[in-house]
Amino acid sequence: MPSYNDLRKEMVERQIRARGVRDPLVLDAMGRVPREHFVPDHLKGQAYRDRPLPIDAGQTISQPYIVAYMIEALALNGGEKVLEIGAGSGYAAAVLAEIAGEVFAIERHGTLASRATAALQDAGYTNVHIFHGDGTRGWQDEAPFDAILVSAGAPFVPETLKSQLARGGRMVVPVGSDPRAQELVRVTRRDKGQFDREDLADVRFVPLIGEQGWEGETEEAQTAPPRLIQHHPRQTEGLPRLIRTFAEPFEEVENAPLDMMMERIGDARVVLIGEASHGTSEFYRIRALITKRLIEEKGFTIVAAEADWPDAARIDHYVRHSETPPSEWQAFARFPTWMWRNEEVRAFADWLHEWNAPRAPLTRVGFYGLDLYSLFKSTLAIIEYLEDVDPDLARIARQRYGCLSPWEADPAAYGHAALTGAYRNCENDVTAMLIDLMRKRQVYALRDGERFLDATQNAALVANAEKYYRIMYYGSRASWNLRDDHMFETLLNVMEFHGEGARAVVWAHNSHIGDARATEMSRRGERNLGELCARGFGRESYRIGMGTDHGTVAAASDWNGPMEVKQVRPSHPQSYERQFHLSGLAGLILPLRPEPGRDVVTELSKPRLERAIGVIYRPETELASHYFEAELPRQFDEYIWVDTTSAVMPLATGQIRGLPDTYPFGT
Repeated sequence: MPSYNDLRKEMVERQIRARGVRDPLVLDAMGRVPREHFVPDHLKGQAYRDRPLPIDAGQTISQPYIVAYMIEALALNGGEKVLEIGAGSGYAAAVLAEIAGEVFAIERHGTLASRATAALQDAGYTNVHIFHGDGTRGWQDEAPFDAILVSAGAPFVPETLKSQLARGGRMVVPVGSDPRAQELVRVTRRDKGQFDREDLADVRFVPLIGEQGWEGETEEAQTAPPRLIQHHPRQTEGLPRLIRTFAEPFEEVENAPLDMMMERIGDARVVLIGEASHGTSEFYRIRALITKRLIEEKGFTIVAAEADWPDAARIDHYVRHSETPPSEWQAFARFPTWMWRNEEVRAFADWLHEWNAPRAPLTRVGFYGLDLYSLFKSTLAIIEYLEDVDPDLARIARQRYGCLSPWEADPAAYGHAALTGAYRNCENDVTAMLIDLMRKRQVYALRDGERFLDATQNAALVANAEKYYRIMYYGSRASWNLRDDHMFETLLNVMEFHGEGARAVVWAHNSHIGDARATEMSRRGERNLGELCARGFGRESYRIGMGTDHGTVAAASDWNGPMEVKQVRPSHPQSYERQFHLSGLAGLILPLRPEPGRDVVTELSKPRLERAIGVIYRPETELASHYFEAELPRQFDEYIWVDTTSAVMPLATGQIRGLPDTYPFGT
């Protein structure tokens, strides 16, 4: 286990120096301050992670890099008198104290002010003074200050703080009309009361509350890592030209040139095809075209989607002409219904139904769901299966899964209740059910291998979903990793069932199929399906990402909200999307694996922003909500660009009357 000193050195090198902070005073200070002293006891193990951490009163201790970047922006020389607004845990004050002569820090929350004082004293800092009060008023009795650091987002630069700057003094403050997204501003006081203002970066901070800040508590205080976006980045003017030179262009999706892509895919066993949103028609259509070619020319027999297992089974029954009884429920009927219940998926399902018709049952292409949200549909499917093959175990299953039944309408509420101790968790019950099924594997599988695969996958889903809804309250990293681990394990199980040499196409969002190690996800400790496939299959896995600049998308504003057709904003100037847009091509395919002479890959390897739209899209906070940092050629092996895109067409069930009850979307 590395010591705190080792972790601190690693933090300075990898998180701070590597991102461009060069001031030796700041680097030395960051390397000396024991960050573990300024986080809650239960989070000490995460003290040097590349992210902010919650402390108390809805506040956070900022990401180390942001602290270093802001203090570097103050341009301290040593020995100054500094004011900090928003002391929080006292960490930034401690870093300042390593450089400045005296630090005066104001904290609005009394409990935090007391804890910061104690932490600073315990760490041996005697040149820091903490005051409990309204930080927007400053500390007039101690003014003027050589530098002022504001560690919370303000709607405007507080005039009181400006007046407390000494001549030549600098203030760094996050400013913005949206409490969840601000611009980092540096204000410098000149002669005769004049001030210079510089806009440094886009960031996200908790709101500054006070007389010259936000009037009251703001909902949804920011706890995600503040993302630094430089306003005048160094860019290569020739990148759009390089993209155009090496691209395989097309005007319409249906005419996309796929021949060379098929050659590049070669003998890959797993081809993961992404999408930059869950509601874009062009992404679904070109993904279907690629999948058809893989089925027709390379013998792929598995299509595995970011969809729930029992819902996808309805499509599977239809496309493989399975003789199954009608169901009382419709597939993909829960939010977000449009993600799979749309005309584009219907068209592919119909094609696959026709493709499979003349083929022997064991050679037909199957459609499988990898996701784990179908907690209660899966329990019903297991019980129905056991009632046919083992009535005694079916009775036990009803009893065990009954633990979950009070939460059918809101599984997330179960997780919260179990976490708080208000309700016993069901982990032992659902795990025992999976173990019992696996113990009888040989007996059940001999009767009907496909039904047994379905039952065991549903049982594994229930076990993982139960855990998922419990751990989601600890933070997104653990629940994200569990979900993608489950998708990978499901993919492996399906491929094993199909036998040696089985080949699978995976349909999922870019954020799942691109290698997480090439994105900021990895810095948060997150892994994904693309990374797991790259590790597990090596060069036999192939990842295809997609992107767009503008158009329309089907999405909701909130979880469980209605679907809307929304306008996609033109891409951010610092994004990969902007570079592809500037190529001037309506559509293109670009190979990204390094090869001699493929200069575009080298230029694209410089980290940039990348956009991700899920089933939720909030254009008004797009930078904060939908962009992350990535290295495109490490993330994907191939990239498909469609400059202007359109929303998927949600499926109206009235349009498919007359189809059999086993049709996946019902009647």
